[in-house]
Amino acid sequence: MPLDPWDIRLAFEHGQNVTEMLRAETHADVNTEEAIETAYDLQAGSYVRSMSNPEMLAHKRDYATALVAHLSGLTEPTSILEPGVGEATTLRLMLEALPPGIDAHGYDISWSRVAWGCRHLADHGHRATSLVVASLLHQPYADDSFDVLYTSHATEPNGGREDEILRELYRVASRYLILLEPCWSSASPEGRARMERLGYVRDLPGRARALGMTVIDHAPFAHVMNSLNPTAITVIGKNTDAPPARPRLVCPRFRVPLLDRGRHLYAPESMRVYPKIDGIPCLRLNDGIIASAMDTVRAG
Repeated sequence: MPLDPWDIRLAFEHGQNVTEMLRAETHADVNTEEAIETAYDLQAGSYVRSMSNPEMLAHKRDYATALVAHLSGLTEPTSILEPGVGEATTLRLMLEALPPGIDAHGYDISWSRVAWGCRHLADHGHRATSLVVASLLHQPYADDSFDVLYTSHATEPNGGREDEILRELYRVASRYLILLEPCWSSASPEGRARMERLGYVRDLPGRARALGMTVIDHAPFAHVMNSLNPTAITVIGKNTDAPPARPRLVCPRFRVPLLDRGRHLYAPESMRVYPKIDGIPCLRLNDGIIASAMDTVRAG
């Protein structure tokens, strides 16, 4: 029987790790998407609030500036995507460090975090209309949609799904995929025990090479807030001389074009409608509703 949502909320408020708790309750070998969504949704707002702490803001600014330096040394992107964008705290600082005019997008599995991210970007004068709710495993974008994809501890809780996620991220990237993710090899014994207990990813560069991807660089990343969770930067090249990419939303199930109809998005070829909640497109697989009569009824 599923845990009562109120019990989950109380456990979170008492400091219990929700993904760890739900994995134990369901006897799952990996963190499910529902467990990850629940855990991060309960944290919604905490990342934006943390930016009022001068030490955290300085750390995040240094982190974003260093990432931009890596990115700028590789290419001059016209478009970027941040999977697992959360509350857009990293994306906001990236936009402040990158040249103006870049087409920036992001998505997260948690609607509440995306809503906070839209507010955070708007509060700092950035366009917030390119954030959507989506899954790392089924991104609602066409192949080669973005010059650069970068992650910031987005794959972290998905241990056991490394290959699936790497394939999907690589599919949507045109030139480069940059991963800022936990580094098992640099972690202390205590840190490794924590990563194992929480179901974190491991050996992303090794898995990428095994999948036939070109790993250009893999090294420790200097800007780490939690010593038990060291970060590495992994740069994967795809078609590094590709022309500027054109971001395109598609049905996440069948990858056919999505038409924006204002209050929802419709994919005629897959007969699926995806809703918007307070203007935020919800584009996970289970958000789609089969509505083959959409155009007929509207036309009539």
